[in-house]
Amino acid sequence: MTATSSTATPTPVAPAHGPRRFGSLGPVGLVLAGGVSVQFGGALAVTLMPRAGAPGVVTLRLLAAAVVLLLFCRPRLRGHSRTDWGTVIAFGIAMGAMNGLFYEAVARIPLGPAVTLEVLGPLSLSVLTSRRAINALWAGLALLGVFLLGGGGFGRLDPVGVAFALGAGAMWATYILFSARTGRRFPQADGLALAMAVAALLFLPIGVASAGTRLLNPTTIALGSAVALLSSVLPYTLELLALRRLPASTFAILMSLEPALAATAGFLVLGQSLSLTEAGAIALVIAASIGAVRTQVGRGGPAATAAPEA
Repeated sequence: MTATSSTATPTPVAPAHGPRRFGSLGPVGLVLAGGVSVQFGGALAVTLMPRAGAPGVVTLRLLAAAVVLLLFCRPRLRGHSRTDWGTVIAFGIAMGAMNGLFYEAVARIPLGPAVTLEVLGPLSLSVLTSRRAINALWAGLALLGVFLLGGGGFGRLDPVGVAFALGAGAMWATYILFSARTGRRFPQADGLALAMAVAALLFLPIGVASAGTRLLNPTTIALGSAVALLSSVLPYTLELLALRRLPASTFAILMSLEPALAATAGFLVLGQSLSLTEAGAIALVIAASIGAVRTQVGRGGPAATAAPEA
């Protein structure tokens, strides 16, 4: 998603006099590389859908990502309370729903508009939690962007695809909330690995019912694993490295560029072009996202940051 790939956890910033492993643009480059990886992974997923369908692609992505994260993190299963497990299960449900809804959206509408509509979820969360008058401006910009994106009524975009993208955005906002709670209850990336496993197990019956034996095709498995690598494993790793040196506010602003990256990936990989009006609409939503982040920082609160989404 979309994954999206959003946590509200304050980000530790490296000491000013610490060793500089990266250049001054190193962390920024890592975040942008992660964003490019997510969106090109989404474009690859679209090309895989004729082989396995949207639920099948989601199943392959979640399973492959879960296996990699479980092997890498090796999370401890003992010693967690019932509340801990309830939190990580809710996190996994949100993650699975976010991915499922997003891939159903990109099966029906272009990648750039789908990500733009999905971003409304975390944007709405940021606006609602800030409670400042200026947020009416950011909300207005976002709504104008959505109005232009739909051509005044979503006549060009499949309304079912639009509904799926908006649903994915709502799940992304839910993902943010439970990601933060999971991060407080589990060390390092253990909670993410467990939640990914929960999402994979919950989605497996849906994928099997939808794609059946097509999921066992070696080429399909290989492409699904590539989607998992590009959309989950690689961007999460890059962003984890970047967040050790990058303020949360800067990270959130960079992640607000996701719709533009998605539109670029859609054009280069899928041949999905945008009209000037649609490009302007995406720019308005990006501006609203950046403005909302800066407003959060201005009030002294931690900026919500975006992890790999769908």
